Amino acid sequence: MIVLLNGNFVPEEQAVVSVFDRGFLYGDGLFETFRVHQGIPFCWEKHMERMQHGAALLHLKIPYDSTEMKDFATELIQRNQMPESLLRITVSRGIGQRGYSPQGADRPSFVMSLHAAPALNPSEPQRWKIITSSVRVPTSDVMTQAKTCNKLSQILARAEAESTGAQEALLLNTDGKIAEATSSNLFWIENDTVCTPSLASGALPGVTRGLVLELCKQLNLSARESDITSEKLRQVDGIFLSLTSLGIVEVTNLDNHELKHSPLVRRISQAYHEMIGSLCG
Repeated sequence: MIVLLNGNFVPEEQAVVSVFDRGFLYGDGLFETFRVHQGIPFCWEKHMERMQHGAALLHLKIPYDSTEMKDFATELIQRNQMPESLLRITVSRGIGQRGYSPQGADRPSFVMSLHAAPALNPSEPQRWKIITSSVRVPTSDVMTQAKTCNKLSQILARAEAESTGAQEALLLNTDGKIAEATSSNLFWIENDTVCTPSLASGALPGVTRGLVLELCKQLNLSARESDITSEKLRQVDGIFLSLTSLGIVEVTNLDNHELKHSPLVRRISQAYHEMIGSLCG
């Protein structure tokens, strides 16, 4: 596998960073993951917008502009012959002085890598069993606006889910309402309305989340942001998750409770795959 490290294409065995890099020491950095379809990173501009917003929030300098990064991505995909893959961009603050102060860390580390992508079936979304995690995230935390390299809450919640045989875990916020899942945004169907937690709840502004809301408008489906508890969630008409790697995933079981199935989930999933085909075709 060829990896891009600080502007150079190198074998993955040579793609190393210092043990004093702040990304390794503190999770002091950002990352973005893109679905690559037919050699094209899907929703490049939307991912870049979130990454640049996160960089501004962290006062972190990204060493390349969007055009340069896209050129790197295109070449990386071609070198590895992986037109169907997942592309990850990671930017850390680099090496600085010992301690939390970011002073002196003015040479960011920049890594771009490709990974095998899970297969997608446009006509049938994947189905997952999920749990409600005991891990909590802060309500109205500004850090949830950025996809930072520090994801310990999500790691612990995912481990909790996997220990029960579930594929994903929901995270409650400190108000006791559902914010998101560990690597996906939550949606549910209630009275033919597509609902999702607000960003103020502690949810990451997911790129696919935004696309789902756009698709609801195109499909003339009512959509709104709302708060919900895990107990109330078990009673709704259908649940699904949105994430870059898989698009739409239907939830069939929550905390060992079988859930209702809504035909709207498949309709939204099909529209999502049609969008990928039209934008990356």
